[in-house]
Amino acid sequence: MSNAPLMPKATAVWLVDNTALSFDQVADFTKMHPLEVRAIADGDAAQGIKGMDPISTGQLTREEIEKGERDPNYRLRLQESKVVLPAQAKRKGPRYTPVSRRHERPSAILWLVRNHPELKDASIMRLVGTTKSTIASVRDRTHWNAQTLTPMDPVTLGLCSQIELDFEVQRAAKEKPLDAQYSGATLLPASETTRKDEYEPAGRDHDDLNVDAVFAKLKTIGGKKHDDEE
Repeated sequence: MSNAPLMPKATAVWLVDNTALSFDQVADFTKMHPLEVRAIADGDAAQGIKGMDPISTGQLTREEIEKGERDPNYRLRLQESKVVLPAQAKRKGPRYTPVSRRHERPSAILWLVRNHPELKDASIMRLVGTTKSTIASVRDRTHWNAQTLTPMDPVTLGLCSQIELDFEVQRAAKEKPLDAQYSGATLLPASETTRKDEYEPAGRDHDDLNVDAVFAKLKTIGGKKHDDEE
């Protein structure tokens, strides 16, 4: 069988210590490698692990072990569990809310409407377990208790989990992305702050030209003075 027994290594320890099954038979039953089973038999592996009896747990029968001991080619079969767990039906419809928390649903709806306006009524109904009419009355402030309602996080109230809330918010954001709003002035990018001004080399050239002009004028003045002295 494809299913492995519970605690396969502990089961292998018990089978090695209490039966005459071959290493291959134990490895096939516990879904382990034959060399690992041999290491358990030699005491090199699974040290300190207490063996678990598969017969007492209903995973194997004594007759099945005896068949394997008589025929080395026989492969043990894992017994089917006698306890049948019913399949969990997928929940449909609005979420059930305990009676003790139903009075808190309008506060949770108000929190969702204010903090996550992108959520649709269907998403709020799945999160809180309410009706469209209640959501509409909270939105329009026509709820009978609208004057005293206080926004409260549905996760804090225990009406839904944080994972469920995040999932609904992400799905609503994908279907209807929020418009980008102006968030004020921001810092300039590094490419702008570290950019060298283009006029900087020109300024240096201009300074060099001014220096050359000054020296040329000084030479001219010096030449005129020398002529006057002669």
